[in-house]
Amino acid sequence: MTKLLHLSFLIFLLSIGVSCKKDDTTPNSVSNFETYFDLTPGRYIVYDVFEVFHDETALIKHDTSVYQLKTLVGDTITDNQGRIARKYIRSKRNTSSESWVITDVWTTIIEGNRAELVEENERIIKMMFPLSLSTKWNANVFNPGNSLDCFYRNIHKPMQLNGLQFDSISTIDQENERNLIEYRRKYETYANHVGMVIKFYKDLKISNFDTLNIKSGHEYKYTCIDFGIE
Repeated sequence: MTKLLHLSFLIFLLSIGVSCKKDDTTPNSVSNFETYFDLTPGRYIVYDVFEVFHDETALIKHDTSVYQLKTLVGDTITDNQGRIARKYIRSKRNTSSESWVITDVWTTIIEGNRAELVEENERIIKMMFPLSLSTKWNANVFNPGNSLDCFYRNIHKPMQLNGLQFDSISTIDQENERNLIEYRRKYETYANHVGMVIKFYKDLKISNFDTLNIKSGHEYKYTCIDFGIE
C-alpha cells in the first residue's frame, strides 16, 4: 500500500512538471505575434496604389494617379533615436514593365512591445504587442502629429486578396470620423509572416456630411499584389 502511494505521488509530481513546462513555453510562441510586422531581411511587398489629391480651386480638381509601390526590409542602420534598426526602402514605378526607382529610405524597428516606423524623420507606432482586441495606443505619441488612437478591429482572420491567400490577418483601425465638413477614415491590415497588405487613407474636407462632395484633401489605398524574400 505504501509503495502504491509513493508511485501515485510520483506520477502526480511528474504531471505537474509537464503542465508547468507547457505553460512556460506556450505564451512565448503564440501571445505576441511580432511576425505580423515581419522584419526578415529581404522581405518585400508589392502594392497596387490608387491615389487622389482633391482641390476644388485647382485646374485638375481631382488629380488621380495609379502606380505600384514596393517596400523592402534592408540592412541594419542607426535610427533617429540612436537605435540599431533596419532600413525600410520604398520604390515606385508606374507600370509593371518599368524598373523600380527608390523614392524613400526610412527606418523600422521592433522595440519592446511595439513596432515602429520612422517616416520622414517622424516616429510612428504601427503595431502594439500582444495582439488583442483590448489593446489601444496613440500612433503619434512620439511625434508632433495629432493624436491617432489605434485599436485592433479584428485579429487572426483568414483573407483572400488579389488571388493571394492569407491564413491570418489583423486589422488596425486608426481613424473613423465624419462630420459636417470633414471625413477621415484610416486603417491598415497586416498578414502574419508578411507585413502590411492593405493601407486605406482618407483625409477630406467635405460639404454638408456628403463624402462625395469633396472640397479638398488626400486619399489613397495600397493593396498587396505580391510578396516574398529577395
